[in-house]
Amino acid sequence: MNGLMMDMPLNIAALLKHAARWHGNAAIESRLTEGGFHSSNWSEVEQRSRQLAKALLALGVNESDRIATLAWNNYRHVELYYAISGTGAICHTINPRLFAEQIAFIVDHAEDRLLFVDLTFLPLVEKLYGQFKCQPRVVLMTDRAHMPDTALDVLCYEELLAAQDGDYAWPELDERLASSLCYTSGTTGNPKGVLYSHRSTVLHALATCVPDVLGLKATDTLCPVVPMFHVNAWGIPYAAPIVGNRLAMPGPGLDGKSLYEFFEQTGTTASSGVPTIWFGLLNHVREHGLKFSTLKKITVGGSAAPASMIREFQEVYGVEVMHAWGMTETSPVGTAGSLKYSQRNLSTEDKLAIQCKQGRPLFGVDCRIAGPDNEALPHDGNSSGNLQIRGHWVTSGYFRKPDDQSVRDGWFTTGDVANFDAEGFMQITDRSKDVIKSGGEWISSIELENIAIGHPDVLEAAAIAVKHPKWDERPLLVVIRKPDSDLDRDRMLAWFEGKIAKWWMPDDVVFAEDLPHTATGKLMKLKLREQYADYRLPSA
Repeated sequence: MNGLMMDMPLNIAALLKHAARWHGNAAIESRLTEGGFHSSNWSEVEQRSRQLAKALLALGVNESDRIATLAWNNYRHVELYYAISGTGAICHTINPRLFAEQIAFIVDHAEDRLLFVDLTFLPLVEKLYGQFKCQPRVVLMTDRAHMPDTALDVLCYEELLAAQDGDYAWPELDERLASSLCYTSGTTGNPKGVLYSHRSTVLHALATCVPDVLGLKATDTLCPVVPMFHVNAWGIPYAAPIVGNRLAMPGPGLDGKSLYEFFEQTGTTASSGVPTIWFGLLNHVREHGLKFSTLKKITVGGSAAPASMIREFQEVYGVEVMHAWGMTETSPVGTAGSLKYSQRNLSTEDKLAIQCKQGRPLFGVDCRIAGPDNEALPHDGNSSGNLQIRGHWVTSGYFRKPDDQSVRDGWFTTGDVANFDAEGFMQITDRSKDVIKSGGEWISSIELENIAIGHPDVLEAAAIAVKHPKWDERPLLVVIRKPDSDLDRDRMLAWFEGKIAKWWMPDDVVFAEDLPHTATGKLMKLKLREQYADYRLPSA
């Protein structure tokens, strides 16, 4: 016997319709690429999204056509999210920080029909357009007054909207229809496409709203610092309409000074981003003796946040820090680091140790760690293995890669090495390709890096494996010192004493001017290993 419940498809447009009807006056504040600020709200965004949907149809867009964006976090990009997917087309967000040849590859691999471009990225498109085999039509995301001179045949975003009356009813779509497409930013080979559905996107949005994850509520002003071109800004543009909170969209201003001023101007209460962003913000407020008027919580993902950063935010500035973990392939949120009831009376140090982990799985996903023979390992806090995940918003395979083997026995293999403690909290100990294998034992490069970053004279650090004649591999620490620091090798290594097992101690320290990063701000360990492939350790 089936239940007698209405059967309504989970469509992305329904999120926007809900926000417009019940939270229509909740503001969406944007810093514009053209300069200045723009104030909108959910009602206006929904109206303009319907106008944009009609414009897309007038341009000949059909169901499942890929429509690309090269844009910052702003209200126009939000409109595109909903107009594209709401018509049944696929919103393909492109990361402008990818290498030029990678951008050219994914535009053609996706066969994009249209390309919506913020003014910042017009020079990039002008440079690459001749390499695009699919030759998408370009739309500049601005008004006529700010249209630049260009040799490309371009359309004006605001003129497209002005030509439509917005008398458009969102169609009822199959909830399993593809809604958006995001490519990975891997360091080897071409990027791989992850194709999300309406169903997976709405379920992910619902799951992230709950108190133990993003904890969104209508009284919040949420600033997604994580870009909308990176895994759909962690799903925030889809989660925010559910509760009707205000959005503050920072545009291209992501340095510490710009973010601080934007947070204060918009009354931001919560934000999400990668550690690199938060280091820049911390440095700014620390150097200028500032405090936060409204900011209460930040969510950190992309890579591990060191204990020193979490401690400073919480103890000095009164801002709660929560770890989350995920991937492009997981929409992205898979775990979140809220404490449990049983942990409420722990000491500050014990709580901090838990906060440094990557959290526990959300309802809707399942995680496990697997050994060499793909057997499940115990959750005892010590057993480390390959992290695998499955769930309602986890990929079942990559776009146009039928021979992909990343899903095995129903589990997606993430490429991370992790362990789970008895309370279900996950700790990423390394990427499987980055772990340092010394004498048959594993050394976590992430833990070495987090300890190094805790040193007051260290700006950034990377730990990599270097070949050793006796131990196979040993750790080399590559460090960027803070300006005017005279930190040397011996003082750096002394910082590790008592914090790690002796055999984990790096064999040497190299001081560098900079470190290579991926398009999403992660360290490019492969490039570092290539750079120091012939490095001779003192112990060798």
